[in-house]
Amino acid sequence: MPEVLAAISAEAIDPRAADNFVLSAENGAVVSFQGTVRNHDQDRAVTALDYQAHPEAERFLRECCQGVAARTGLRVAAIHRTGPLQVGDVALVAAVAAPHRAEAFAACAELVELIKATVPIWKRQHYPAGSGAAGTPEAGNSEAGSSEWVGL
Repeated sequence: MPEVLAAISAEAIDPRAADNFVLSAENGAVVSFQGTVRNHDQDRAVTALDYQAHPEAERFLRECCQGVAARTGLRVAAIHRTGPLQVGDVALVAAVAAPHRAEAFAACAELVELIKATVPIWKRQHYPAGSGAAGTPEAGNSEAGSSEWVGL
């Protein structure tokens, strides 16, 4: 099985780290995914996020990478961020290298879906002032924004 890179980081992620890890002379395609913090979730504005990881999250992430690498024979990397993030910050980077683009795209998509489904990381979304979520202490408070924890 090819070597994998799997990391949970409280520091900003440099997407080139994942790309450089999977890059090799025998592969003609590198596909990478960057999940970034967006400014909305469905119809609600989002101002920031906090990510919190289970103590075993890196093990789960490594198992995702190893599973995709074992099934495909490809080099795989994934790095997930924790802590406070602002709109536009990179939260997840996944990268796969393959001899051809189709298999790299398929493996990278599989990796991202597997990470989202199995790695125990939660995000707390922060909303603008005056947009309190129903049922929270912040609901209806026009001076402070609200927040809620949601699973990936």
